[in-house]
Amino acid sequence: MTKSLVVGVDAGATSTRVSVHTLDGTRVGYARAGAGNPSAHGLDKAVAAIGTALGHALGSHDGGQVVASLAGVAGQVETLVPELARVWAAHGVQDGPRIERDVAVAYAAGTPEPDGSLLLSGTGAVAARVTGHRIHTIADGLGWLLGDEGSGFWIGRAAAKAVVASLDQGATAAPGSLIALVVGHFLGEERPGSPRAVADRLVRLAQADHMRLAALSALVSEAAEAGDPMALKVADEAADRLVATLRRVHVAGDVVLAGSVLTSEGPVRRAVLARLAGERVTTARDAAGAAAWLAAREALPGDDGRASHAAFTESPSAFTESPSAFTDGPSGGLTG
Repeated sequence: MTKSLVVGVDAGATSTRVSVHTLDGTRVGYARAGAGNPSAHGLDKAVAAIGTALGHALGSHDGGQVVASLAGVAGQVETLVPELARVWAAHGVQDGPRIERDVAVAYAAGTPEPDGSLLLSGTGAVAARVTGHRIHTIADGLGWLLGDEGSGFWIGRAAAKAVVASLDQGATAAPGSLIALVVGHFLGEERPGSPRAVADRLVRLAQADHMRLAALSALVSEAAEAGDPMALKVADEAADRLVATLRRVHVAGDVVLAGSVLTSEGPVRRAVLARLAGERVTTARDAAGAAAWLAAREALPGDDGRASHAAFTESPSAFTESPSAFTDGPSGGLTG
């Protein structure tokens, strides 16, 4: 007997993931491709990446079996709607996906509850209050230059500022310290002389490619785990800023932590959890599966989806279909 299928899309600034499920949550296809954020990478590249992932995820399944689909997109644009409808039709799917902000999908990746809050810190950072699975209020998410406090980029920039200030005062880089890790990240074995000369070189390199700063967040975690005071201070301030953003929107219900900074074990996640003691905190799982879960709720009126939520959002590493289902599409890279 032909089974009805639902499709979920997680189209972010770094990558796109598509998950295909039966209505009970069983995953039957999963694929990833390049960046699907049209605001950051342009409409054509985003549509191509999403289409590539959809094709691989559907595999040999008949697109005519798809009864509902939903795409969570970072940087939603209205022009994406007709383009994805065309791509869906090319794969035999009658209707294009409903498009939601990726923030709403990230929340659904952590809980089946209709009301609650999301705190996300990846490359960017944002908090949101969710009501009836829809975004009610947003805080921050204002981008690397003027906002995203506590994000991976913010952490990396704070680390670079602290390191440059220390070098300007003549500090030396003790092995394993945050200073040594940051200097090594930018300069490798190169050392242009005095600590001030190293600081000048770091400043020029950071100004030439500011997105390199985001990669420093992992070095902050490494140094903090080793007890480096500078790294611990940066991690604590990041946690303070993230929780302050959450407090602006949170009223009641679950708090879902999402984004690589908060879903990975490390000093920032631990500090945030300590500050949220007494709250009901969960961690986001697979966002593409969460998008499919939201689509399935539309296809099954009256079903709140609680029973199937865990199946939809489980890690795709548990998926045992053919390896071709996990295929990278075109390369490319706000929130994730």
